[in-house]
Amino acid sequence: MRWQKKSLVDDRRGFAVSEIDRLVRQGGVHPMGDAKASKIELQPLAGGLGGRLLGVDLSRPLDDSEFADVYQAFLDHLVIFISNRRALSPEEHCAFAARFGEVDYSPFSYPFKTPTVEGHTEILLNVKEANDRSINVGGFWHADVTYRERPHKAAIIYAREAPPYGGDTMFANQYLAYETLSPGLQRMLDGMSAEHSSGMPHAGESARFASVSRTSAPRPEDRKFSASLYAKADDGEESRTTHPVVRTHPETRRKCLYVNRGFTTRFSDMTVEESRPLLEYLWQHASRPEFTCRYRWSQNDIGVWDNRCALHYALNDYSGHRREMHRISVHEPTRP
Repeated sequence: MRWQKKSLVDDRRGFAVSEIDRLVRQGGVHPMGDAKASKIELQPLAGGLGGRLLGVDLSRPLDDSEFADVYQAFLDHLVIFISNRRALSPEEHCAFAARFGEVDYSPFSYPFKTPTVEGHTEILLNVKEANDRSINVGGFWHADVTYRERPHKAAIIYAREAPPYGGDTMFANQYLAYETLSPGLQRMLDGMSAEHSSGMPHAGESARFASVSRTSAPRPEDRKFSASLYAKADDGEESRTTHPVVRTHPETRRKCLYVNRGFTTRFSDMTVEESRPLLEYLWQHASRPEFTCRYRWSQNDIGVWDNRCALHYALNDYSGHRREMHRISVHEPTRP
């Protein structure tokens, strides 16, 4: 196995904190081959995707061989989860995330301005207070920032505070979404591209759901963007780009469906009206229950998902309880 290796050890915490920023910006350590003789145990979450890694301790830096095992599990299972023994510091979170690629420092502001952890602009702070009955961030099926030329490769999320129940995240396997289409539809989609836009025309208020509990149904006004405790993003210039409708994963070489309700607006050379029926079919197909897994968060859990081949959906069903998630994302090195 070949490696690009950096030494980042100090005597106090296992991290040379002065090196963290350099590690994050340069993209960290990447396995250059398959992991062999894995020393970790993986517990599958569902038939379609997802796994919990047992025997991984992020309270210390992972050596190269351990990280190779983690990375291979990430590629094989699309989304992986680690239950950490103690709280993760921002520096430790950054160091682990940077091993997956080039960390994203850009603001994430559609449709809301997402705050960040103090002193760490790369760590998005997704908080929903117990008294917030409005819509949540990520409460519909989507992939992240596909309106960019280089969308996110992966997200590395840390559960700082989890509700006692609810607040799960669902994930959907887009390899299976493509592979279960008819051969005729596969052939048609293989040659198509689609526009993605930060304007999110198909992911407005009607695509989301306000906070619910067993005894509290949402009111119509709770679904309004104006009801959110988050600040609404400024009306700036809309970002648009074009990506293939079916992409080939750069590492696994498998084809997957690459359209999502959050940012895909229309097929290239077609109008929004002409595109909508087929897009609706693909969005519904992409989230079939058989393609999904669902994860219940506990405090100090870490999750990593492959944004290139998996959709995700954050459930808004913990009314009356607080949820705080810290998230770092890494860029794809090239456009899809």
